[in-house]
Amino acid sequence: MKNKLIGNIALFITALIWGLSFVAQREGMEYVGPFTFNMARSFLGCLSLIPVICWVKFSKPDTRTERRKRYQHINLARAGIGCGLALFTAMTIQQYCMQYVTAGKAGFITALYIIFVPIIAVLQGKRLEKNIIICVILAVIGLYLLCYKSGGGFNIYDLFLLVSAFFYGVHILVVNYYSERVHPVKASCAQFFTVGVLSLFLMLLFENPTLTSLIACKVPIFYAGVLTCGVAYTLQIFGQKNTLPIIASLIFSLESVFAVIGGALILGETMLPKEILGCVFMITAVILANIPVQPQEQNR
Repeated sequence: MKNKLIGNIALFITALIWGLSFVAQREGMEYVGPFTFNMARSFLGCLSLIPVICWVKFSKPDTRTERRKRYQHINLARAGIGCGLALFTAMTIQQYCMQYVTAGKAGFITALYIIFVPIIAVLQGKRLEKNIIICVILAVIGLYLLCYKSGGGFNIYDLFLLVSAFFYGVHILVVNYYSERVHPVKASCAQFFTVGVLSLFLMLLFENPTLTSLIACKVPIFYAGVLTCGVAYTLQIFGQKNTLPIIASLIFSLESVFAVIGGALILGETMLPKEILGCVFMITAVILANIPVQPQEQNR
């Protein structure tokens, strides 16, 4: 129970950092292209974790056998590539579409991974509890009230964002698979190295960044790199060790709530009554999902 509480707190902090990162992502597009932004933030996130990895490595003697080391290195490589590919696809599509879609609509569609996670879980043969299904429905209603603006219409980029949401859902499930098999900090570093290399290829293919533009974008890149990548995604891998992926996705959906609250507190934006109601729906869904359900006794 204690491990589950600590894990959920880690996921809660992750959602908080992710929610505030929308401001950095939108601001970054004023200076560099989406592939350059993702390349810089991913490599910065990777580099920010190296001192932590070195501290873990040298803080205590390594008593592992060579066979054990080889097994863990193979799992780490698989985790880095698997998580990295899913995250690269989701991040790339999202960052590109944010040039053409409002932040509110992007936040709503992207957070629909809370639907894809249980759908994928069911396709894998897993059974969903009724309270989780109700919580997902409440969270989707909350997301709609919180993020979607009437009269916006739909376009091709909305469809792309839906694809991005699917891969964020895939990423959550891949992380859940490897969270018990690899060290969270090492796995996070490996996945961002994968994302950085792939983003570098697209940057060289489609964009022409300059050193001046990168320096001008230093604050958004620092936040997205060190906090969003280095800290938040590491907390995600750590937190998902003791939490079901469906509940994790519900907690992550709070990023939209934190994005709205952050805009109100930091940027002076006002919250409409329907947005406040959306926050209530989402917070209620997360609380209900974390209340243990007592199994009913079967009639003999």
